Formats: sequence, C-alpha cells, structure tokens
Amino acid sequence: MLKLVLTDLDGTFLNSTGHFDHELFASIKSKLDNKEIAFATVTGKQAERVEELFNDEKKDIWILGDSATRIKLNGDYIYESLLPNEIGKMIIKTLKEHFPDTAVIAVTKHAANIERDVSETDKKIIRGSYAVVKPIRNVLDITDDFVKITVLDSKKRAFNIIEAIKTYNDKAFMVASEDSWIDITNFNVHKGTTVSKLQDILNITREETIAFGDGYNDYEMYDQSGISFAMSNAFPEVKEKADWIIKSNDENAVLTTIEKILFLLTWMSVKFLLGRKILKKHAW
Repeated sequence: MLKLVLTDLDGTFLNSTGHFDHELFASIKSKLDNKEIAFATVTGKQAERVEELFNDEKKDIWILGDSATRIKLNGDYIYESLLPNEIGKMIIKTLKEHFPDTAVIAVTKHAANIERDVSETDKKIIRGSYAVVKPIRNVLDITDDFVKITVLDSKKRAFNIIEAIKTYNDKAFMVASEDSWIDITNFNVHKGTTVSKLQDILNITREETIAFGDGYNDYEMYDQSGISFAMSNAFPEVKEKADWIIKSNDENAVLTTIEKILFLLTWMSVKFLLGRKILKKHAW
C-alpha cells in the first residue's frame, strides 16, 4: 500500500515559472492526509525557501531540503548531516583556483553565504532557491561546517567542473543536477540516503514509496522508491531509469498523477503499477 509520496521541486513539481497549482495541491493533500499518506519534497532548495513556496499549505509537509542534507517538519529540523568545514574549504579553494567565474553558494545552518561580487543576475537566480541569503567578503572565511556547497555556473560547464574536482569523491558527494548547477554535500549523503532516513522515521518501506523527478540528482531517490516517475521534460537518461514517464512540469503532471493513483487505490493495489513497468514509455 502507498504510504509516502516524494517529489523533486524544480523541473518536476514546480512549473517553468517556479509556481504550482495551490488549489489542486490543497485538494490532493487533503486526500493524502485522509489516507495517511505522507508527502515530502526532496530538493536542492533551502528548507526556508520551500516553506515560502508552500506558505499556508506547508503544515505537515516533510521537507528534505538543502539537497536532502536536512529533514524539516512544521518548523523543526528532525535530521541533518553536515560537510566538515575543512573538506568544504578544500573544495572551494579548488573551485576558486580553476573556475573563478562561478558563483559559490556556501550554505551553513544559518544562511546561504555568497560573496559580495556575485553578479546581480546570479543573485536573482540564487534567491529563487534560497530564502536566507547572506553576502560576505569571502566564503573561505566561514568557520562553521557546511550544510552543502552549491556551484552556479552561468557558462553551463557543470559536468566539466564535476570531472575536474572528482579527486574529492572520497570526501564528499558531488552531483551536477543539470549543466548549470552542482551540489556538494557530506560524503555519501544524497536524496537516497535521506529518503531512507525519512522512511525509518515513518516506519515506511521502499515498496510503499513513489517518487517524481527530472534530474540526475534524482537517481538515488528513485533507487529508494518502489515506483518512480520521470517528467516528459526530464533528461533522457532520467526517463530511462524511471518506471513511468508522465507529462511535463508545466502540465501539473505530479499532482494529476497522484490524483489518478489515489483513484486507482480505491480498486487496485499499487503493486499492479509496479508490475507493469514494461509500459513506462507511455505517458500518463
């Protein structure tokens, strides 16, 4: 039986303008609550930014935010895993040396720290994912451990940058979710491990979980889900990995698919869907 719904936000739950259908979500969330099915966002966005996006509807939403390094519910952090300061600074120094024209977002428990000389264009993009942003002189001055480090590269070299810093793969988890964004978190901490932590908290199994995504950083979340859905706007490799392909993020596809699943649950088992993976190329 379905007990947990996971969804990425950008490119998945949110449309191209960064919004979602609040009225439809409220209706579906009420139905999920009635069936005691938990709803969780699994995202690179800062947890506080997720709370802003959902606003009055954020109650009882599990937030696996900051690239799934933290779990937050109703204003309280339930779990977090931090990247040690020393390792984070080593990576930042390498980034500054080889890619000085990128914007480094050094996230601590208190703020997303950026350097004052970050361009206004990049600042606007950054504020789309972070509610608490603090401009400072140099991110290497930070003494706290890092929630995560994010790289925004307007030149779209993220996959090349990942290759250039792969020597740190044994010290941190690093992934390019797309060609402009890289997320760096504590070693072996990613969407999959934090989803597993949430499942332990809720006493829910992988088979009782479904997930929606569109990017390369959703692979591990898919692995921790019984059934996975990729958006039609997802990367081709993500579609290949997913069990089902649905419509795009601009067509309310996450919400309408959940609605269909809830309807199906009234007369068939979700295991039926899992057993029909052969049909994954068909959009819902």
